Amino acid sequence: MRAPIQKTRTMAQTVRISLDAMGGDRGAEVVVPGAALALERRPDISFSIYGNSDIVAPLLQAHPRLREASTLHHCEVSVAMDAKPSQALRQGRWKSSMWRSIEAVKTGHADVAVSAGNTGALMAMSKFCLRTMANIERPAIAAIWPTMRGESIVLDVGATIGADAQQLIDFALLGGAMARILFSIERPTVGLLNIGVEEVKGLEEVRTAGRLLREANLRSLTYAGFVEGDDLGKGVVDVVVTEGFAGNIALKTAEGTARQIGSYLRSAMNRTWRAKLGYLLAKDAFDRLREKMDPRKVNGGVFLGLNGIVIKSHGGTDAEGFAAAVELAYDMARNDLMNKISQDLKSYHRGRFEPRDGSEGDK
Repeated sequence: MRAPIQKTRTMAQTVRISLDAMGGDRGAEVVVPGAALALERRPDISFSIYGNSDIVAPLLQAHPRLREASTLHHCEVSVAMDAKPSQALRQGRWKSSMWRSIEAVKTGHADVAVSAGNTGALMAMSKFCLRTMANIERPAIAAIWPTMRGESIVLDVGATIGADAQQLIDFALLGGAMARILFSIERPTVGLLNIGVEEVKGLEEVRTAGRLLREANLRSLTYAGFVEGDDLGKGVVDVVVTEGFAGNIALKTAEGTARQIGSYLRSAMNRTWRAKLGYLLAKDAFDRLREKMDPRKVNGGVFLGLNGIVIKSHGGTDAEGFAAAVELAYDMARNDLMNKISQDLKSYHRGRFEPRDGSEGDK
């Protein structure tokens, strides 16, 4: 469980979170107990829960504290995990649990929405309902990445396939604002994912983005240059920026490798009686390793660049994992992510057009 982040936002004591209770492989069976766990650790949360009341209400009976802190909104429609985004948008708009949980953010009835549902449908609905922020052309999904130093933020991991130089700069600003909240760092370090650290390597758009970030001399972040794929696990920077195609492949590769290593270890420990004895002698070390590799601890992708905060939980997670996504949502709302992003974007674009050293600036 991530330690609570120091509160920096002046706002009502309660953080209002809307939940899509029907999203994910097991829907409300995971969402309700997950929300209950999050409420135990973050008691200043109120929930608006959207889902089929015939399913959700009986589950709430087992969690009286959560029931008291929640308002249940009946929704007859839920978005299937295999639904195409366009199909979900046509059939699920206005009345699905996913749409209504996002709409609560738009109307100001919630500070942040959380769903474990279909990623493509969630992004499509979020973009349609909330729209992108001023000066942001495309949104990004930011993931928390466990590293040897602790954690980093990687974006985009699947929202935008292909990105030009300006979009990569936008992602750097978005990720930097999130890192300032998550890691309590005044100027997080940001790197661009590339095939080498030399300035002459990589795609032209990546090289251009690197040059522009160096020249911008941003106050909200420190540009550290290019990073390579093997730097992701080292944690050499606080934020790694890439476009969604490469980012999603990197994410899925890391998840698959973690499962592969876990499978190898389980097989090796059960092979002989000596291996089993060795496991017992080193159980504490293996327990720490298992906790470090537990994907539930870093569950939750943040949709950045929209006029509102949406958190995507892994669809196959359990209650503990969903609780982690809710707590991430809490941290982003409590520490005023939207305002920090807005300030960083205004500062960057103001710097682009203000004259420097007698020059006229960009036109």
